[in-house]
Amino acid sequence: MNKAFVKESEQDDDDDIPQAQALPPGTRNYITPTGYARLRDELAHLMTVERPAVVQVVSWAASNGDRSENGDYLYGKKRLREIDRRMRFLTRRLDIAEVVDPATQPNRDQVFFGATVLYLDKAGDEHEVAIVGVDEAEPLAGKISWISPVARALIKAREGDAVTLRTPGGVETLEILEVRYP
Repeated sequence: MNKAFVKESEQDDDDDIPQAQALPPGTRNYITPTGYARLRDELAHLMTVERPAVVQVVSWAASNGDRSENGDYLYGKKRLREIDRRMRFLTRRLDIAEVVDPATQPNRDQVFFGATVLYLDKAGDEHEVAIVGVDEAEPLAGKISWISPVARALIKAREGDAVTLRTPGGVETLEILEVRYP
C-alpha cells in the first residue's frame, strides 16, 4: 500500500527513535548529582510547561473543525508524541539511576567515576576529560561516559601511570598527568 494512504499514527512507532547509549548487561546506571538534577529538571519542565502548552494548542486546533488539513493539529499531535516518548525515557532512566557523588571519593589520587583526568596521548597532546554517567556524556565538552574505551582504560590508574588504550587504529599509550575530583 502506498504510504500516502497510511495513517500517520501507523507510521510512528517508538522503535524509530534513536536510543541512548545502552548500558552493559548487569551494570548500574551511575550518574553524578548534577546530571541527575539536570534530567529531573528536564522531566519537570516537559510535564509542567511544554506538554500543557502543546495540549492547549492541539485543543484549540481541534476546535477549528477539519483536522485532516489542520497543520497546527497535526504538528501538535506529533509534538505530543515526542514529548510523551521523552518523558517515558527520562522516567525510566531516573528510576534506575544510581547517584554517585564524586566529592565523597576517598581515593583522590586514583581515577574513578566522577574524576577529571588530564592525560597525554602518544602525539604529545594534552586532553582533559571528566568521567560521567551515560546520560550526561558530552564528548565535545570533555565529558566522557564511564563505559567508553578511554574511561575504561583510565579507571583505577593513578597520576604518573601509563595506561594502554586499544583503538581500531591500534594500541595507544596514555600518560596520566593529573587526577582531580570536585
